Amino acid sequence: MTASSSPGTSALDAEELRKEFDDLTAVDGVSFSIEQGEFFTLVGPSGCGKTTLLRMLSGLEEPTSGTVRIDGADTTRLPAERRPTSMVFQDLALFPHKDVLGNVCFGLKMQGIARSEREERGREMLELLGLGGYADNAIEELSGGERQRVALGRSLLTEPDLLLLDEPLASLDVKLRREMQLELRRIHDDLGSTFLYVTHDQQVALTASDRIGVMNDGNLVQVGTPQEVYEEPATPFVAEFIGETNLWAGDCEDGVVATDEGLEIAAGRGDTTTDGRVHVSVRPERIDIAADPVEADNAFEGTVADRIYEGDDITYQVAVNDTDLQVEQPAKESRGLFEPGDSVGVGFDRDNAYVVTGR
Repeated sequence: MTASSSPGTSALDAEELRKEFDDLTAVDGVSFSIEQGEFFTLVGPSGCGKTTLLRMLSGLEEPTSGTVRIDGADTTRLPAERRPTSMVFQDLALFPHKDVLGNVCFGLKMQGIARSEREERGREMLELLGLGGYADNAIEELSGGERQRVALGRSLLTEPDLLLLDEPLASLDVKLRREMQLELRRIHDDLGSTFLYVTHDQQVALTASDRIGVMNDGNLVQVGTPQEVYEEPATPFVAEFIGETNLWAGDCEDGVVATDEGLEIAAGRGDTTTDGRVHVSVRPERIDIAADPVEADNAFEGTVADRIYEGDDITYQVAVNDTDLQVEQPAKESRGLFEPGDSVGVGFDRDNAYVVTGR
């Protein structure tokens, strides 16, 4: 039995999924939905439960409680091989004794598709993946990125309702990983498939996704578009995990946060009407730095404690009162390099300060 698609249904609905291992709760009542044709990414640190959640969705792990629906059909107790899903693993699991075409067509062979049809479809998939001239190549002759595309093609060729990707880019170097992020998004858009991608890499999540689900300690703490999650973090964890930020705890009154480090920050975004204990987040790229005092709603004087040159960007650590501000500038827009020990002005407007009320 396989799930069949129903008009108007989500591609995936996870309802109160929970997984316990003895006295450890790996996933704690997680619920979310993925729309048809969406690129959805689950992101979180190692040990947060995202891989366990993926295994429950794929049928490789049985939930302690909760429900999995794919295309509206309850698949909670179906084994992996009877679900309309396919998975790309981190280790790829390609067959070294088969050529590229043989690897891509393997799923169709297991489905009993005639050789002529599966090879025709396999060659069409290789063309889509930019591997049209590699059908007869051995797997060992391919680069890391080419192998990733072969594994992806093998899973896509079986036309799953939902493609599950478990950290498939983790073993690639930084440059190739960034290239493959864009390649994954292109392939997704070309095919209109539904992708669920699991990773600890925030950059992959921000670059490729329609929506992101952020996990921490077995819980799904926020779901939103990349811009929503980055600009409007629901918790201090999300603010710090997705991108870089300056984050302070403090007391809020009338939109002004008195931080524990002695700063007073006028905040214009988030729940600025809340009075009491909050966090306030300011992204490093939203802070100006200059040799003279900066004109801004929030302006401070400090001393450069450290400078990191990163090619495109320059990151400064600026000591202000009892805290360090992280300030990031595009190198091409820098008005001169500041050295450790330099006195500088730093500042940002209230619209760049976001009040985080979640815990």
